[in-house]
Amino acid sequence: MNRPDLPPVVSRAEWLRARTALLAEEKALTAARDRLNVQRRALPMVAIEQDYRFDGPHGEVPLLELFAGRRQLIVYHFMFHRDRGEGCPGCSFVVDNIGHLAHLHARDTSLVLVSRAPLAELQAFQRRMGWTLPWYSSFASPFNYDFHVTLDAAVAPVQYNYRDAAELQRLGLDYHLAGEQPGVSVFLRDGAQVFHSYSSYGRGLDLLLGTYNYLDLTPFGRGEGWDGMPDLHGAGMNWTRLHDQYGAPVEHDCCAASPTSA
Repeated sequence: MNRPDLPPVVSRAEWLRARTALLAEEKALTAARDRLNVQRRALPMVAIEQDYRFDGPHGEVPLLELFAGRRQLIVYHFMFHRDRGEGCPGCSFVVDNIGHLAHLHARDTSLVLVSRAPLAELQAFQRRMGWTLPWYSSFASPFNYDFHVTLDAAVAPVQYNYRDAAELQRLGLDYHLAGEQPGVSVFLRDGAQVFHSYSSYGRGLDLLLGTYNYLDLTPFGRGEGWDGMPDLHGAGMNWTRLHDQYGAPVEHDCCAASPTSA
């Protein structure tokens, strides 16, 4: 018997017809994604002239050192809550989805986390989570402000996900008007010269989340209550937790990206 809260039950032949129709859509999306990747690779770059400095495990280092000798660098801008002594659940969810770095290194690419908090606080949380990724502090640097992941109108005009304060307010995205925000930025090194090639925010970070890709294969999807998905456990888009806190009461997830923040 079919239930209204579940997909319909059909014969194998009917399922196969529906599945092959969807396959055509999936192949079209794959082709569109490939075209988008070509356009992303062809983006022009901006030379980095600022002498950004970071606090790392071996002391203060310039941006160039974050490459660790490789040509490409991906920086995940990790939100850290100093008042709680822990990372944002959404950013922590992203880090939990990162695979073994050897695969990136094999493609001449380094990946690091950067947060605007003292290094000792970051390292304490890193030990708690069991992470071994390189993590650097930008606490004494304008880096976060320049890449629009620390927002303070008193320091610089507010911009997040390429929207200014007025547009963010119009869209009801007031939580992107101040404080720490998530993002990812990509840099290319040519000798000692560093270039900025790409940054993404909001739902652009979906690409980093293998868990979402797995859930998108299932009937319930992400279970977040939008786009026809059920709202599993009434948590909406704020269901992610630090991986040692599942089962705890629901709290606001600072990194939850609504469909309007795409």
